[in-house]
Amino acid sequence: MSTVPLYPLRFTPILRRLIWGGRRLGTVLHKPIGDVSDYAESWEISDYRDAVSIVENGPLQGSTIRELIAWYGPGLLGSALAGHQQFPLLVKFIDAHQDLSVQVHPDDEKGRRLAGDSGKTETWVILQSDPGSAIYAGLKQGVDRDKFAAAIRSGGVEPLLNRIEPKAGDCILIEAGTVHAIGAGILLAEIQQTSDATFRVYDWGRTGPDGKPRPLHIDQALESIDFNRGPVQPIKPRIEPLESSGTCEHLSRSAYFALERLNLERPTPAGRLDRFTILMGLAGSFNVRHGAEINRVDFGQTLLLPAAVGPCEIIPVDRAQVLSCVLPD
Repeated sequence: MSTVPLYPLRFTPILRRLIWGGRRLGTVLHKPIGDVSDYAESWEISDYRDAVSIVENGPLQGSTIRELIAWYGPGLLGSALAGHQQFPLLVKFIDAHQDLSVQVHPDDEKGRRLAGDSGKTETWVILQSDPGSAIYAGLKQGVDRDKFAAAIRSGGVEPLLNRIEPKAGDCILIEAGTVHAIGAGILLAEIQQTSDATFRVYDWGRTGPDGKPRPLHIDQALESIDFNRGPVQPIKPRIEPLESSGTCEHLSRSAYFALERLNLERPTPAGRLDRFTILMGLAGSFNVRHGAEINRVDFGQTLLLPAAVGPCEIIPVDRAQVLSCVLPD
């Protein structure tokens, strides 16, 4: 199959039902959900364990992203990831109809040691936030391990959390080691490391589908938390004008990803020969032109530009807002 030239790739969403999910993946983002009301996540691009994305467009339709990496290697991932056997990022939309648990993700070393997984740094871009909805990001100043451990034992965790009432468009970087929770009434896009290492410290007194409290992971969480980080606030983006008309907002940046939000009125280039690019539709619609091929991306859809594709042209339909993600330089 490696004789088929790579092209912009669209994958079939992997829909996950969880206790805190709702219906906005379908009603707002137009994912093909069923009749129940607990659709929590749409995994747009995934190479995580048995949740492997499948191509839904073009001559490679039906192939998995894992097969593409085996066949094309750096042609898909880029020269910086030559030899890698796994797509390094997991791309999601999340609908929090109920509060998610208060949790922490480990860094790479602790992820391997405590969870048999990679670490997990992630970033959120808020699409919708109901009035009064909250995000918890980091601990308040002065909260140390002993104080937080005592709060876990007593059930008094919430007063120690940094609470934010986000608005649509906010971007929040949750580095590994940061205590956090997504509150009810929030719809967001998430870019993260390919990992599901999560240590739950508090679950709001909720029970699982079996009627029993969901398990907590107190010892692993306390070892993973960075108690020097303190409260985390939404990023104030650096905004630059685009030559093609529009603006580029530089959002979160980590060792694992660099995000930009493009506000487009006219065509603009995207994509690089040395690394892959992920494009997500945040508002409006846009077309991605690669040679004679046109791929339309609507709000709530995701497209992967393999490295071998190189620069493409993003053409907004009227106006469009695009989240662009690449590996950092």
